[in-house]
Amino acid sequence: MHELPKLPYAKDALAPYISEETLDYHYSKHHQKYVDEVNRLLEGSTLENNTLEQVVLNSDGALFNNAAQAWNHNIYWECMSPNKTPMPQTMDHAISESFGSYEAFLHQFKQASLKHFGSGWVWLVVDSTGRLSITSTVNAGTPLTDHMSVALACDVWEHAYYLDTRNDRGSYIDNFFQVVNWDYVSHLAFSTSSPG
Repeated sequence: MHELPKLPYAKDALAPYISEETLDYHYSKHHQKYVDEVNRLLEGSTLENNTLEQVVLNSDGALFNNAAQAWNHNIYWECMSPNKTPMPQTMDHAISESFGSYEAFLHQFKQASLKHFGSGWVWLVVDSTGRLSITSTVNAGTPLTDHMSVALACDVWEHAYYLDTRNDRGSYIDNFFQVVNWDYVSHLAFSTSSPG
């Protein structure tokens, strides 16, 4: 039985960048429904006792969609924090090595988010060469299925921002980067284990 993980902060903790109303709907309704659907679809199946990551890697159709969305969200919540801390030096160096500068990285990430058509996710991943790169996935897609290590997950489904910024995805991306948990992102980027 899979469970909705506890949020690492209060639902109002990311305001004014991510509102309590958005967090409540996004976490308590959308994420909860993905988890509930995973449990319903797994009942009596050969994957019933597998980890969420294993379910994502070994399923398709509705089960994959709900399991991948649950897995993606588990990372997304952890990628944010109300406690703004300096970016670890190793992360700062890796971003500069991969993108030229933090400003260049932000620009590329925002452009990837704005150019992404429809629902999905934008990711900072560690590619096969060990460098950081930006990628996006459609709907419930996840870098996990391409065996890439995730460092940062950004939900660009409209339910992530519509209550706060309406159809202005760019403002949502700006707000998101005000609350990125760089300690967690750095941990994922330089960890050998999967976050899932």
